Amino acid sequence: MTKTNAMRLLEEAKIPFTAEAYPVDEDDLSGVHTAEILGIEDPGCMFKTLVTKGSRGGYFVFCIPVAEELDLKKAAKAAGDKNMELIPVKELLGLTGYIRGGCSPVGMKKKFPTFIDETCILWDEIAVSAGARGHQMILPPLPLAALVGAKEVDLIQ
Repeated sequence: MTKTNAMRLLEEAKIPFTAEAYPVDEDDLSGVHTAEILGIEDPGCMFKTLVTKGSRGGYFVFCIPVAEELDLKKAAKAAGDKNMELIPVKELLGLTGYIRGGCSPVGMKKKFPTFIDETCILWDEIAVSAGARGHQMILPPLPLAALVGAKEVDLIQ
């Protein structure tokens, strides 16, 4: 299995994780589909990483369960901004170093204010992208949040 930069950073931080590789379906990059491929019964424990831009020009990272939608009003409130919008997919690689379907909250080019949906604490372990399509990391949510400086807040619709 390929070891990604995100995995190396977890190892450096001594955060235990399990790496899972899976075949990528270019026609369906959804997290729900990925959860099905990995045999994860409840997609509530698999989190996607979304990058937004606030009305004041700052960038923010939000991790939410894959089957849910980010509530942009809640996101803006959490970030202390008036409005929030998802960045266009074409800006993702240049800004974060990651592509759509492989965006991890760990190891972005820059450290952005990060938020994780409060439902993460319902799980002993959650899955997040390992920073490449076809790779997930399964790990305890609180050490992940501590590593990326994420605040746990209500973010979903």
